[in-house]
Amino acid sequence: MLKANVQKFGKSLSSMIMPNIGAFIAWGIITALFIEVGWLPNERLATMVGPMITYLLPLLIGITGGKMLGGPRGGVIAAVATTGVIAGSDVVMFIGAMMMGPFAGWVIKKFDDSVDGKIPAGFEMLVNNFSIGIIGVLLAVFGFYAIGPFIETLTGFLTVGVDMIMAMGLLPLTAIFIEPAKVLFLNNAMNHGIFSPIGAEQAMETGRSIMYMLEANPGPGLGVLAAYWAFAKGTIRDTAPGAIIIHFFGGIHEIYFPYILMKPVLIVAPIAGSMASIFFFTLTDAGLVGPASPGSIIAFLAMAPRGDAFTILIGVMIGAAVSFLVAAPIIKGMPEDSNLDEAKEKMKDMKSTTATQNSVQKTDIKKIIFACDAGMGSSAMGATKFRNRIKDLGLGIEVKNTSVDNVPSDADVVICQIILSERVQKSAPNSEHIFIENFLGDKNLDSLFERLQNKSKNTESASDTSTQVVSKEEPAVEKPSENNGILTEANILVGLPSVSKEEAIKKAGELLHSGGYVNEGYIGAMLRREELTTTYIGLNLAIPHGTSDAKDEVLKSGIVVLQYPEGIKFGDDIANLVIGIAGVGNEHLDILAKISISVEDEEVLQKLKTTTDKDFIFKTFS
Repeated sequence: MLKANVQKFGKSLSSMIMPNIGAFIAWGIITALFIEVGWLPNERLATMVGPMITYLLPLLIGITGGKMLGGPRGGVIAAVATTGVIAGSDVVMFIGAMMMGPFAGWVIKKFDDSVDGKIPAGFEMLVNNFSIGIIGVLLAVFGFYAIGPFIETLTGFLTVGVDMIMAMGLLPLTAIFIEPAKVLFLNNAMNHGIFSPIGAEQAMETGRSIMYMLEANPGPGLGVLAAYWAFAKGTIRDTAPGAIIIHFFGGIHEIYFPYILMKPVLIVAPIAGSMASIFFFTLTDAGLVGPASPGSIIAFLAMAPRGDAFTILIGVMIGAAVSFLVAAPIIKGMPEDSNLDEAKEKMKDMKSTTATQNSVQKTDIKKIIFACDAGMGSSAMGATKFRNRIKDLGLGIEVKNTSVDNVPSDADVVICQIILSERVQKSAPNSEHIFIENFLGDKNLDSLFERLQNKSKNTESASDTSTQVVSKEEPAVEKPSENNGILTEANILVGLPSVSKEEAIKKAGELLHSGGYVNEGYIGAMLRREELTTTYIGLNLAIPHGTSDAKDEVLKSGIVVLQYPEGIKFGDDIANLVIGIAGVGNEHLDILAKISISVEDEEVLQKLKTTTDKDFIFKTFS
């Protein structure tokens, strides 16, 4: 419970900072270039430094926090309220913005909920505008007299504490907590939720801060990977050079986490390396002028003050060398069959679990949303299957599908693939997020079903037929389907020889184009969609379709079915049925619902994968 709460808190801080990292970097570059001790001193241009850190960055943080809880209106009122906090203190108000932004968003959301459906017709705009104005003023005054002075006092204590730790020479010991937390995927939460705000305070006064280098230092991870390259046995050694490039120059620290997980005792190597770097940076009074994000050597040197680049490079290399020396004897003793793939799977499970824990698990679920990139293919079938699965529970839950960027604000649970996690956290920050591998069968979907099943057993009204789940998609699944030319026998191809998935997707797109459903440009959008994340959805079924920005290429709704009896590889999965989709509105959803229901029957599914009878496929799906 404590771990989950810490992760949730860290994620909340990080989610306010991460979207605005570009602005932090812009401020860092301006500081590095134009202040008196910068690379290109310019007194007039340096006047931008103060307003950006005093007003721009806290306001961006506050607006982001307000949007997290109150949507666009939350962002507006958060800007007003955060201005009061800024004006009420003489210190940089990052922490104040992190408090006031979400609070203001929560207040306006509560107000909107309280007046929902009660505003007389014609007065909506008046109420909406004056509510933000009046409540915003009250929050700004509260921030000016209460939050601002409180944060100023708190900041004083934090600054004194950091100064004491540094004066006592204890800062290197923070590595004992930083490196293990990174492997638990708290790296962004630490760096952007804690160290970046403190670093900005220090940089404002001294022009640099060591805080920017505590988590982002690429040296310790480089040492571990270099030791694997030098001393590992078997194929794992061959993977290390590529990982080194991605980690050191790309700044993707997650690449070395599975190498640690293969031999958890290896965590002592990056801890030792990080302690050595921090000790060196402390001795040399080194620091960066802005956050190094991502944590690559390129970002480190770009944020280095004038004349300090070589010193910082030495510090990074010291961390790498110490980490290498500690890791080397451990890796030498590892057997040749150490399983990197198993460690990567473990890492994937940990990241998925962490992501799930970072959102609050809802207890009163009224709306479940299945989300994919375009919201017209895999999510539609996933929603249909799950809707039917929970129908008999009698919980009155609405199950719908949408694109990942247009999740409704009242969604209680959002289900999507793990690769879309960052986008869904932006579009639905207040929902519970469940990440899955495919939409037709996944252990996390099974867990959600078990939760709902247990709730149904404990609900007295479970047997009340008035609470049956109702789909808002029209026409409903149970009603007879009207094909309307969306699927024709001419667009069903059977007995095709196995090809690459790209060739199969292109074939489906060409069939949609020749059938008059899409413009030729839609074919490329289908291939781009597959690059984003696989369209394989389980049960030997793939449903390639275009990206969300290719809607204009769709002329009318259409579906084509390509059968590959010997199968096509979609990553580690095999698809025997490739169903190409082009959708206008919801016209194609009825057939997708029928397909989803049909493939649940094992005998029907097996026949669909091997039959030479086009009529059987046509009648089954439409």
